Amino acid sequence: MRIDSHQHFWNYDPQKHAWINEEMSVLKRDFLPPDLKSEIDSVDIDGSVAVQASQTEVETQFLLDLADKYDYVKGVVGWLDIRDDNFEQRLNHFSQFDALKGLRHIVQDEPDDRFLLQPDFLGGIKTLSNFDLTYDILIFARHLPVAVEFASKFSDQKFVLDHIAKPEIKDQKIDEWEEGIRELAKHPKMYCKVSGMVTEADWDQWQPDDFRPYLDVVFDAFGTDRLMFGSDWPVCLLAGDYKEVYKLVKSYIDTFTDIEQTKLLGGNAQQFYNL
Repeated sequence: MRIDSHQHFWNYDPQKHAWINEEMSVLKRDFLPPDLKSEIDSVDIDGSVAVQASQTEVETQFLLDLADKYDYVKGVVGWLDIRDDNFEQRLNHFSQFDALKGLRHIVQDEPDDRFLLQPDFLGGIKTLSNFDLTYDILIFARHLPVAVEFASKFSDQKFVLDHIAKPEIKDQKIDEWEEGIRELAKHPKMYCKVSGMVTEADWDQWQPDDFRPYLDVVFDAFGTDRLMFGSDWPVCLLAGDYKEVYKLVKSYIDTFTDIEQTKLLGGNAQQFYNL
């Protein structure tokens, strides 16, 4: 099964989606499963993992309801307040939904660069393995040293790094990011999504070769067993359409074996998220 491991849905609301500024006007509309279906069909993708874009339980339920209605939405990475005293109780409630595969917090927007290491957050993460839920790490490149320290505290928790930690591709910065990536990849249960790259490049003038140095690093660090394709649709539309984003990864792996390509384009996501 071929899987897009990272995409979003929303009913656009100017207040709820205040992060969508004027420069991002292409995103100021609804994006729902029927819109995605034509995109994944165009590149023979069978299904997707829908990832939260707003930090509310309402959003999580919204995504779970979509997964229940559309069978090509294979799993949901939602949001619950991991730091809340009632976190385990909320997990008990949401564990009734088979489509819930993991959680995510928008750490990149937190004012504290060491947010991942806050005691109440660490305490919440400890409970995830009891529910067989994964955790998506959404950070910028500067957060990688903290992410390494964070992950080291959990030997059994399944993690996945979103968007290869958003390196500064537009400015061709790579050295510190590469060091952090290689350290993080040493965690045996750390996966990485090959996603979100075009929006870290020059939106209007990027070229496929801009991404090769970064792809070389993540493929060398993680190998073909712990990487997964993700489109980051519809956010990717800021810099490229679905086919362009897919082609970036597909072209890079064209010389890989059929087995390796199968893993990267779905097999690893299936295993990680238990789809």
